[in-house]
Amino acid sequence: MNDDERRAAEVGLWEIPNVGPATARDLIALGILSRADAAGKDPDTLCALDGVRHDPCVRDVFAAVVAHADGEPAQPWRVYSRRRKERERGGAHAGQRRAAGRDETQ
Repeated sequence: MNDDERRAAEVGLWEIPNVGPATARDLIALGILSRADAAGKDPDTLCALDGVRHDPCVRDVFAAVVAHADGEPAQPWRVYSRRRKERERGGAHAGQRRAAGRDETQ
């Protein structure tokens, strides 16, 4: 990929909610050049592709990008942080909120 192609891909990725210049560069390095390329990907797998330990928030941004590419409404990456943290805790708190009618994960 030449510099012009890389720049065009980067600018195109900025159109995806939650993607700025740094995330666009990360996605390009992982082979994601467009919204369509992100569809169906696993955020955890994306984080593992380059062998670098990423901040968990980067994983959450990737989750937001993939979800949007899969047709879900755009949501702030923090929504995916909350979901990840609940999953890591075993989901106990999520179940309590759902039982109380306050499902904050959706």
